[in-house]
Amino acid sequence: MGCGRVGASLARAVDRLGHSVAVIDQDPSSFDRLGPTFHGRMVTGIGFDRDTLTEAGIHDAYAFAAVSSGDNSNILAARVARETFGVEHVVARIYDPGRAEIYQRLGIPTVATVKWTSDQMLRRLLPEGHVPEYVDPTGAVVLAEVAVHTAWVGHRLQDIEVATGGRLAFLTRLGEAILPRPDHVYQEGDLVHLLLPRGAVDAADRVLATEPPVH
Repeated sequence: MGCGRVGASLARAVDRLGHSVAVIDQDPSSFDRLGPTFHGRMVTGIGFDRDTLTEAGIHDAYAFAAVSSGDNSNILAARVARETFGVEHVVARIYDPGRAEIYQRLGIPTVATVKWTSDQMLRRLLPEGHVPEYVDPTGAVVLAEVAVHTAWVGHRLQDIEVATGGRLAFLTRLGEAILPRPDHVYQEGDLVHLLLPRGAVDAADRVLATEPPVH
């Protein structure tokens, strides 16, 4: 939702990766920003209106990004996508960093404008094939934010390390980074940042995208 400079850039990036994408905006002229090579769908309407979302294909959506020019519109659209239509991967851009933590507590990952990059948005929308957050100078070790299946909720963070062969660097919980302790368990909405060998990121993604193994 939103086809300003941020929304158009994000939509083009997702389109270039080969994903199907629909863009919603109230102003049809805003779609000019997408350019002639854009293959996605363009829907004129209000991004938190259920009929508009349905026209855009929300029932089949893997992810939803709310990147319009208004905080309230973004968080409302994100909540409708998550709570009404059950879209699992939802992110909202927030202009006021002070409000971002409040929205995190509602279970909606947010990216404050002052910290916004397309990589941050894509990591939350498309966990598989994401860009690592850090690569060491030798290229051997990466720090990657990985998506975790909800079935891992309540499991120890050490179980994630064992299953992936990685080392959990830190968590982002309710908008704050925390260092994991042995007694910490994974909670819904946690963002997990793992240190992994460069070639092991895709395998870790696949492991954590499914239910944890039964011992």
